[in-house]
Amino acid sequence: MGESVIEEGYKIVNDLIPVSLRVNGVSYEVVIQPWRTLLEVLRETLGMTGTKRSCGEGQCGTCTVLIDGQAVNSCLYLAIEAQGKDILTIEGPPEGDPALEQIQRSFVSKGAVQCGFCTPGMVVATKSLLSHNAEPSEDDIREALVGHLCRCTGYVQIVEAIQDAASELAPKGSD
Repeated sequence: MGESVIEEGYKIVNDLIPVSLRVNGVSYEVVIQPWRTLLEVLRETLGMTGTKRSCGEGQCGTCTVLIDGQAVNSCLYLAIEAQGKDILTIEGPPEGDPALEQIQRSFVSKGAVQCGFCTPGMVVATKSLLSHNAEPSEDDIREALVGHLCRCTGYVQIVEAIQDAASELAPKGSD
């Protein structure tokens, strides 16, 4: 009797399901175990290592991606739940993303990048913030950064970088 339970458990562990993901505008068909997180699939199956793995508990923000424009911790998000949704990672679409590129330039020019480990999550979270609030106040920025840990810069440069990106991305008036 115990042997059949072990065999059944073995079968369940090895069950794979097909999943369709749209990442950075490109469709992927993958076959995965249903409990794999989006972070695992992005990094290990699709080879997109820009999204970082750190705490695994949704506390640090390094694994942030956008799903349908909303910032989420991919370490807590099952890949199967992302089917039919638009996923944006730090790698961005193959044809480029001017907003994502400007945010990255602002982070570099304002010194908001030191070790760089938290940067992908912060940049992606910034894209979400600026897509919903083109002129965020400092309080709006700090609120958007809740759950994003940086042990190097101290956040002043990060806030300045986000303000710079907002300014650079703002529509220019014709005077």
